[in-house]
Amino acid sequence: MIHFLVVFAATLLGCFAARVELSWDVGYVYGARDGFTYRRAIGVNGELPFPPVHVTQGDTLVINVHNSLDVPTSIHAHGLLNNGTNYYDGPDMVTQCGIPPGESFTYVLETKNQFGTFWIHGHTRHQEVDGFHTPLIIHSRKQPVIDYDEELLVAFEDWYTTEFNVRQEYINNLKGASRPPTNYAKALINGYDGNNTAPITFVPGKRYRLRVVCMSVNNWFKFRIPGHKMTVIEADGVESMPLEVDGLSMGPGQRYSVIVTAHKSDEFNYIYNVTSYSRFITKEEGLRPIVYTGLIKYKDDAPTKTIPVVSDNQLVWPEEAQLQAYDKQPRLPVDRQIELTVNRFTDVYNVPYSALGSSLYKSVLVPTLYTALSMGNLANNSSVYGPQTNAYVLKHLDVVEIVINNPAIEDHTFHFHGHNVQVIETGPFGSSSTINGQPVPHILSGPWPMWRDTVQVRAFEFIRVRFRADNPGVWFLHCHLAVHMYNGLAVVLIEAPDVLQQRQSVPEKMVEMCKRQGIHTQGNGAGHQGFDLSGLPPAVYPPS
Repeated sequence: MIHFLVVFAATLLGCFAARVELSWDVGYVYGARDGFTYRRAIGVNGELPFPPVHVTQGDTLVINVHNSLDVPTSIHAHGLLNNGTNYYDGPDMVTQCGIPPGESFTYVLETKNQFGTFWIHGHTRHQEVDGFHTPLIIHSRKQPVIDYDEELLVAFEDWYTTEFNVRQEYINNLKGASRPPTNYAKALINGYDGNNTAPITFVPGKRYRLRVVCMSVNNWFKFRIPGHKMTVIEADGVESMPLEVDGLSMGPGQRYSVIVTAHKSDEFNYIYNVTSYSRFITKEEGLRPIVYTGLIKYKDDAPTKTIPVVSDNQLVWPEEAQLQAYDKQPRLPVDRQIELTVNRFTDVYNVPYSALGSSLYKSVLVPTLYTALSMGNLANNSSVYGPQTNAYVLKHLDVVEIVINNPAIEDHTFHFHGHNVQVIETGPFGSSSTINGQPVPHILSGPWPMWRDTVQVRAFEFIRVRFRADNPGVWFLHCHLAVHMYNGLAVVLIEAPDVLQQRQSVPEKMVEMCKRQGIHTQGNGAGHQGFDLSGLPPAVYPPS
């Protein structure tokens, strides 16, 4: 009977599914998004911000991408599992070659049974930092965790005065010279300067679903509406058991849906608070952290209600291991554990780097997916991918537990491509059990751990997560802070390459796109057979 219901539900979903097709011309645009600095950025169809994408559970999202940049590009639907279509996942030289300048490519993204709050961003040369991103909302076909009257989208970004790659290459090429002043980011709310964002309008008595997307690339965001409680019902595209909180604390790449009930009276308007900060940048009055305020408007001429200021330490914020999954799946039993520790070091020129595996992640000469598909039985040996990839080969259907340790005074968010992971435990790690005078909490999940694709690992903290290796493919696991990713804080999970070879093959157009750029499409990480890795750039290992 249960099998029949599952098949019936899947059939019904297919009956209502639509094909949603978009055409994106990715190119340079110019403007002063922060209200001050006029600069070059990356937009779509001449717009920045460009419109959010809305589809419905079960739909096929087709995005025809034309590259009008002068460098390659690609897109990643952040949180979409791409089960059976690993080649559409997007990270350059992991699952594809970038789309060359002047060329076009079509991504066919199947939402299948996924629904919730996601986003789409560039995944070549850190183009998401320069504006190439937008929310992706997959509307559910089923009853929500809590009914609501209306939904609103709230998106956060951090915005810098110079293009990311220009600045990073300049810093890394200083070779001992004085580093430039810190480039403090401004915050954008719903695509515009945080101080000039349009009010959020509430109608008395209505219940609102706020979909909150943190599209930042280095900064954390805290979001509160004093005088109103929030109830979390979704995190990273997965429904949660309702949890009442005072506000949200979000790292780069994370998403939440919260229910906020408007007051019954329109006697007062209210002020919402957005704080943008980054622990690895020194505090400076008025610059870091920086607080933005906006209006919750009940009535045009209503006065603004004054709410007493309360310290963040006295408020309730959702913790990674505190949320419970609405589907009530119990903790998975572990078949294999992988322990990863953030290793931060500087080179002789005092340029900082961070390694997650044994070496700094660097792109190799063949997209890693293509190596997994073309190396036969040797694809099960992590050595063929090159030490620069920090490759871990996983067995099909094993339950893998990954522990990430962070012994330094920097916060991270780590994004798992191709998987949601159960958040099992967080707790103190390293030389300190406190941060900013507050103890690092130890939290063990309840019986139904929350599933997420992007997890915070704060300073002096560890996190323990689990997932079943049921999505054969090559999946990136990386810090979602652009400056850390640029400097190599990533590993690659090679999942069931034997099964992958039986089930998937790269579309010929993708293969030809590589060949036109002189990029190998077969062989090990260096494009050779066997273990001959000659020609790869040297691996960079942290000092012992």
